[in-house]
Parts: sequence; C-alpha cells; structure tokens
Amino acid sequence: MSFLNDKFLEKWFQLSSIEQMANIGAEVGRAINWKKKGEKNLSLNALFRALDLIDASVVDKKNKNRLKEFLRTREILVDYFVGKNVYQTSESQLEKYFYYFNFAANNIKFLC
Repeated sequence: MSFLNDKFLEKWFQLSSIEQMANIGAEVGRAINWKKKGEKNLSLNALFRALDLIDASVVDKKNKNRLKEFLRTREILVDYFVGKNVYQTSESQLEKYFYYFNFAANNIKFLC
C-alpha cells in the first residue's frame, strides 16, 4: 500500500531533485540495515517506501531530464533486494551512492 497522496506529493514536489534522492537514500539505508539484521519484512517495507518515493519523483515535472537516473536507481534497487543481483551491487556501493545526495542536500540548506 502506497502512502502517496495529493498532500504528500505537493510537499514532495517542493523538494529539489537532490533532496528527493537524499530521502530515497534514507529509506534505502533503512532497508540495508534491516537486511543486515535478518529482518526481511522490515527491509522490504523500507524498499517499498523507497520505490514509492522514486515513483513520486518520476512524475515530478522538474525531473523530466533526470528520469534515466531515477529509473536506473529503481532497477538496481529491485535487482539487489528482490532479484538475483545481476548487477553485482553491494551495500557499500548503495550507501556511497546515496551519501553524496545526502551531503549535497545538507550543504544546499546550509548555504541558503
């Protein structure tokens, strides 16, 4: 079940693309942490929240030139968490990828 509704989307669309990816990364981090602890259901719930956030970003008009990155990220996450990991993605690669969005999002707020 998706938590996305019009009120949520209105607030989500106000975030920059970098802030959106940082928030997606937070859910991915939760999914990784739960997976490490052997909590498959909690890990999948965090993954599904991350996928919902990606879907919300895909329909955000300001991201029309960034669709490839959002959709590739979605593909990698599904492959890693529920697929056969054909891309041979590691937890550290995912954490490193999203770390930079978090760093940038925090610095944007600090500079403004």
